[in-house]
Amino acid sequence: MTTETYMNHPNFGLLFRVCPVEENQELFTTLYAQRLFFLVTHGPSGLKFEPLTRSDARLAVEIRLRMLRRNSQLEEYKELQAIHKRTFQ
Repeated sequence: MTTETYMNHPNFGLLFRVCPVEENQELFTTLYAQRLFFLVTHGPSGLKFEPLTRSDARLAVEIRLRMLRRNSQLEEYKELQAIHKRTFQ
């Protein structure tokens, strides 16, 4: 079961979480257009928003997919694969 996660960006409004990327890092996109992507890092000084191109965001999701497949996390892999298809194809 997945839950949707949203975050309010100071300039771009409501962001939707695509997936976790690494520890303390998640990929977010603008809610409606899904054209602007941000790598959000959770650190001791708060949140850091790093803008990503669509191709860099796609690459980050594909790297995460490979990691999930390697670690045999098949349920999470299937969910992320559906998100990848919906977001990038």
